Amino acid sequence: MIVPSIDLMSGNAVQLVGGKERELDAGDPRPLAEKFRLAGEIAVIDLDAALSQGSNKEVITELCQMAACRVGGGIRDVETALDWLDRGAEKIILGTAARPDVLRHLPRERVIAALDAVDGEVVVEGWTTATGRHILERIEELKPYVGGFLVTFVEREGRLGGTDEELARKVVEAAGDARVTIAGGVTTAEEVGMLDGLGADAQVGMALYKGLMDLGDAVAAPLRSDRPDGLWPTVICDERGVALGLAYSDAESLRHAVETRTGTYHSRRRGLWQKGATSGATQELLKVDLDCDRDALRFIVRQAGDGFCHESTWTCWGEDKGLGRLERELRGRLDDAPEGSYTRRLLEAPELLAAKLREEARELADAESLDEVIWETADVLYFALVAMVRGGATLADVERELHRRSLKVSRRAGDAKPDAKSDARPDEKDER
Repeated sequence: MIVPSIDLMSGNAVQLVGGKERELDAGDPRPLAEKFRLAGEIAVIDLDAALSQGSNKEVITELCQMAACRVGGGIRDVETALDWLDRGAEKIILGTAARPDVLRHLPRERVIAALDAVDGEVVVEGWTTATGRHILERIEELKPYVGGFLVTFVEREGRLGGTDEELARKVVEAAGDARVTIAGGVTTAEEVGMLDGLGADAQVGMALYKGLMDLGDAVAAPLRSDRPDGLWPTVICDERGVALGLAYSDAESLRHAVETRTGTYHSRRRGLWQKGATSGATQELLKVDLDCDRDALRFIVRQAGDGFCHESTWTCWGEDKGLGRLERELRGRLDDAPEGSYTRRLLEAPELLAAKLREEARELADAESLDEVIWETADVLYFALVAMVRGGATLADVERELHRRSLKVSRRAGDAKPDAKSDARPDEKDER
């Protein structure tokens, strides 16, 4: 698959040739991150930190909140590596610090070792010093400690001359279960597909920035179909992963979907079909996933209107249940909750809502039987969702925050705050 690259200098996205000459300045990286995140993880490299001439830490931290980012550049010790993991980086990329004495202190599955090579020989110090070591040797030494390798063919970097298929094949074989990403010279969507067939991802910068490679075509490149019509089944899910329905895609519709960031599909009756163009039930495309066999797609969308189905239900299997449906019902009552309804009272009286949250949380804390735990948890979730909707947040926002927290490596003690302890019942205080 494709891994779009954003290289940063002085807060701007840039592209260098041979790691030295600035070929272009793409300006603010945020719009690029918004576009590139559809394809999956983005490689974000702090060139200033790598060159010890500054830092783009705040910008990169913001990008990590917008998209799933692999962060590299200037990570030379355990403390810096852990800091980036705590800041929300999905993975970190280590170059000169990719040594066993550093790597053994980091979670293997979230570490990528960056290896730069000229004609197969590892080079360091900004690609200026040859080490006399072949890249396959270094991979053998490091693969017990890392979950992936970023291998850059320096002689091809930024020159749009194509990648080295034979060396890429050898690198993938040597890496074992560590996922390989190839950078340097990848210019066409066909090369992205070729590398995916070898078991490697393609990190691409220059070709995307110069418009020589279409992102939609690159996403589609690894796909195949065993259907007579060549279409790819596409499962459409909402932000929380609930399946809304099934549609079909082809190269044209996928290219249009990625370019416009909308739910666009191939209708066997109408051809190119943009969901909601006439009904108003539009979709904002958030992410495109390929399945493990590369013969089906999953679109993650932000669904508008009553839902995906033409029968005005949230899914093609009828209305969904649970927290998602409750959230939408509460959101619908923000402006038109019936006069005198309990939900309206809660929305209009924050002091009542706060009191109920404290009350229900206490009752859940005191619950003992299974039935009590289920009942009180439902109460807490209801009042929490009212507070969430009243504050303008969504369940998807909350789930993203939970995911960000799961990325943290450093953990707090988690002790209760003093004021929370003071809320204990009198008999509990006496026991202490």
